[in-house]
Amino acid sequence: MSKITKAVFPVAGLGTRFLPATKASPKEMLPIVDKPLIQYAAEEAIAAGVTELIFITGRNKRSIEDHFDNVSELEASLEASGKKEMLETLKAILPSHVSCIFIRQPKALGLGHAVLCAKPVVGNAPFSVILADDLIDAKIPAMQQMANIYASRGSAVLGVEDVLPSETASYGIVDAVPIENNLLKVNSIVEKPKPADAPSTLAVVGRYILTPKIFECLEKVKPGKGGEIQLTDGISDLMKQEEILAYRFAGKRFDCGSKLGFMKANIEFGLKHPEIAPDFAEYLKNLTP
Repeated sequence: MSKITKAVFPVAGLGTRFLPATKASPKEMLPIVDKPLIQYAAEEAIAAGVTELIFITGRNKRSIEDHFDNVSELEASLEASGKKEMLETLKAILPSHVSCIFIRQPKALGLGHAVLCAKPVVGNAPFSVILADDLIDAKIPAMQQMANIYASRGSAVLGVEDVLPSETASYGIVDAVPIENNLLKVNSIVEKPKPADAPSTLAVVGRYILTPKIFECLEKVKPGKGGEIQLTDGISDLMKQEEILAYRFAGKRFDCGSKLGFMKANIEFGLKHPEIAPDFAEYLKNLTP
């Protein structure tokens, strides 16, 4: 079994829920305290052993490419000013053993189409998919947990968590049977079912490890509403050919695709930030009567 060394980041979305902030800047560059969402996602992938970061981009996403590029004049300025800690932080954004690849998605045709755009680079290797909107705070990064599952079982793995019945229409929902603690075998997956039609409350939340056969499946998927190709449909087809697992990862997820989830993440990460945590906690304490 191959190790997971490639990670795909679909970042071509328009980010309409954060307008006007995202009119000219990608939602993936929105900061949680002092790091953009996409950097948290990249760090999670790298911690899991990924060495190739594959970004599926679109219009107005150039700042993501710039973020992972070297800025020699800024580094020289920090070095000359003796700001060594800040310089090391800047250099750590992209470790020397990790490379970035940027692929333009010509049209926003759904998550499945975005993943399919990565086929020429991924080739015949297993790979991970990480949605930066879903920020997961975990002692062992969520993707590292999932990579360990793949290493032992050799099957595609979907990161899942239980959601409220009223929330099933916002997620891909799986019907699955337990194999062992927090690991399940998926029998079916349904895209955004109404609560009455949902097979469970177990939702796929922005973390996937997929085998290269998914590309053949996605190429056969018929476009749905808005001409979009759904990754869920491709996974359903893949399930007919091989085992697919669902894994309840250990960690806390923040839905940073929503304003409320984004604000919650900033508060909780701020309360743990070594530079501001004590003063921020005191501020919040005095803010509430």
